[in-house]
This record gives sequence, C-alpha cells and structure tokens, in this order.
Amino acid sequence: MNRATFFIGLLLSLASLAGRAATTGTALPEALVVLMGDQHSAYERTAQFVARVDRLKQEHPGVPLAILINGDSFEYGNVVARRTEGAIDFAMFAALAQRAPTVVNLGNHEPDYFDVAETVRRLEATGVKVISGNLRNPGTGRPYAPASTRVKLGVHEAVLVGVTTDRLSTYRLAIRPQLDLADPVVWARENFSGLLDAAAGGTRVLPIVLSHAGLRADRAMLPLVPDGTLFAGAHDHLRFVHRDGGTTYVHSGSWMEFMSVARLQRTGKGLDWRVEQVSLGADDAVEPQLAQRIRATLAQHLTPEETVVVGRTPRALGPSAAAAFAVDAARVAAKADVALVGATTFGAGLPAGDVSRFAFDACVRFDGALYEAEVDGAWLQALIGRANQGPDTPFAARGGENLLVAVRGAIEPGRRYRFVTTDWVAKNAKTYLGETPPALTEMPALKLKAAVSAALNP
Repeated sequence: MNRATFFIGLLLSLASLAGRAATTGTALPEALVVLMGDQHSAYERTAQFVARVDRLKQEHPGVPLAILINGDSFEYGNVVARRTEGAIDFAMFAALAQRAPTVVNLGNHEPDYFDVAETVRRLEATGVKVISGNLRNPGTGRPYAPASTRVKLGVHEAVLVGVTTDRLSTYRLAIRPQLDLADPVVWARENFSGLLDAAAGGTRVLPIVLSHAGLRADRAMLPLVPDGTLFAGAHDHLRFVHRDGGTTYVHSGSWMEFMSVARLQRTGKGLDWRVEQVSLGADDAVEPQLAQRIRATLAQHLTPEETVVVGRTPRALGPSAAAAFAVDAARVAAKADVALVGATTFGAGLPAGDVSRFAFDACVRFDGALYEAEVDGAWLQALIGRANQGPDTPFAARGGENLLVAVRGAIEPGRRYRFVTTDWVAKNAKTYLGETPPALTEMPALKLKAAVSAALNP
C-alpha cells in the first residue's frame, strides 16, 4: 500500500467515525466493556450473545473492548452441560477471548464439573483471565486465582478485582471441602484499598470490581471503592443500573436475557461510565459456528425422555415472564391468595408451542414441596413491597432478596390470607420473610414443578 492510498483510507475511516458520532448525537466512547453474569448455560442465547458482541465491535470500529463475565457461567442442572462438562460454555469462552480481552470472576457455579483448580486451568486454556480474591484453597491458604488483573483499553488500563459469595450452601456439595471462603465485605475492607487505590483519580487507570457476592454484600462494599469505579454485581439475578456518586453499580440479570454495555465517555468533569442494557432474544442473529455446535451437541446428548413434550404455551415467554407465569401457577395450584418464590429458582424462558422436558427443567430449576400459611394482610403488604424488583426499583428499597410474588386481588390490612411458598424459602424463612416469619406447613401432595406442569396442561 502506498502512502497516498493509506492516507485516503485513514481519512475515509475518520469520516465514517465522525458520521457515526453525528448520527447518534453522542461522542464515540473511549472504551467499551460488556458485562454479563449468571449465564447458567443458557444455550438458547449463547450464540446470540457472541453475535451481539460481534455487532457491537462492528458498530464501534477501533474502539477498545473488554468482556467481563461475573460468575455462574455454568449450570449443573442443565443435563447437556453436565454430560459434556460444559463443552459449549468453554467454546463460548474461547470465542469471546478471540474477539476481545475476556475476564471471568469465579461464582458459586464455576466448579460445577471439576475441582476448583482444574476449573481455573480449563478456563484459562480458552484464553480468558480468571480472578477471585476471597476464594482460597484451604490446604495451602492461597487463592485459586489472582485477586485482580489488568486489561488494556486503548490509552487506558483497567484494574479489575473479583470477589464471590461466601454462602457455602450455594456451592455443589462435593466441592465444599475445597473452599475456604472469606467474608467478601471483610476481605474487601482489607484488600480493596491496595488493589484499587492506584486507579483513584487517574485519567488512564480505571477501577473495576466484579462481585458475585450478591447485593447485600455489595451495599457494604460500595463505600470502599474509589469514586468513578465501575462496579458489577451478580448472584441475585437482579437487573438494574445505580449511580453512587461517580461510581456506576450494575446488575445484568440472568440467563443472558440482557447484557450490559458500559461506555467510557469523556465529559466536562472527566471520564464517566454510561451503561445500556441490551435485550437478547432466542430469535436474534447467531454466531454461526457456535450455533451449529450447540445444535449438534443437543442432538447428540438429549435423551428421548428429555425431548418428550410435557406441555404447551400459546406464545414464547422470556425468562422473566416465564418465572412470573410459574409463580402464579403455584398460587393457583395451592388455591392461595399469594404465592412467593425466590427468583433464582427459575432460569430459562419457555418456547412457543411444545415445551420439552429439557426446556421445562431449564425454566423451573428446582423442585420441592410447597408450604402454606395463613397470614395477616398488613404483613403481606410489607412483603409484597419488597418483591418483584425490576430495573426501576429504587436502590433504597433493595434489601438483597430477589423475590417473585403473584397476588390474587387487592390485599387489605386486618384481613387474613392464604399464603404459599417453596421449601427453600421455608428453610430460610428469616432470610426471605423477616425475623418473625409465619408458621409454615408443608403441603406434601403438591410440589412446584407439578404446579407449573398443570398450568402448561390446562
């Protein structure tokens, strides 16, 4: 290429970028960060996610990009993922690492197929970087992965720090003896300053936190980060964006229903993160090679029992809508006024038409007996006020529990109502229902999956 051709091409590229900025009415970002968490082997959206990353790169030519995965990429309850030891998920990581620097923060579902050290090794073999500060090997006292890493974003460098949940009960039983989990908030108090303060006030060093500890712990950690930090939360399956001074705090939801795109913009006050949450649909464009691999893997590993039709839906339901449908199905089956289920009980959406056993189990992840109680309307009103949190729920109203509630009619103080919930909520009643939960009685003849199945077969 001669010099004249080079400079003509450069001018055309600059003109294209200027035209794109003029069209959107905003300056081009100085960097882009894709945030995703709680994917849980959502194979109906995996190839769509990679295709959306490709589209983002095409729409922002030359803009530095990083991809940050905030834990729980794997799902032991997905029979294909379990039988293949996460082969599709590892293929996704390799595809992402080929496109941009990719960092994975360990969540409680990462060691679903291998021990922790082997999981880290296999993840790193795909080309991604792995971090997790408060997860240590009890035999050595050393962390399984570095607490932090650095990623170049053009003229900037991001310092990324990872933490995960210390709730041992959320990890696979067989892996628990390998876990020495420091309290994430205590660990943050001891380590955030040294790991992140080098980025404080800098124009080229960007502090980023990936926390799979849940909102309750994150709330205590937010005051510990430098102003201007990009702080990504996960584990509760919530979706929202919150501004805390100059810090941007974001949860990206679950099951790849959305991905968050953080744009580093220069403003009159300096650099600032602006976050957009982009929906991903099962019918979106796919990355063709990964899509073909997913089709072939499902065809090879699903049994006839798992492809049998167990119900029908008149229209497709995304993960959020399918979860709401399932909670109301529990209410109807129990002949209750109100049903409450923790949001993490649910996963994938439901397809239009025939619903296979595989699709059903991906939607309703856990089964168990339903529990009933007679409760006061005033108590119910307070509980409902903490439930069904969406992107617009005020941050002050978020306590850390992600509860889904289905209600029949208006609730009035002073009246008594029939309330139904799941065995998980019953076993952790004070966590979900408050310090004085009602007396819950098991309904042994009725389980959650049976209730939802009945709603799919009216």
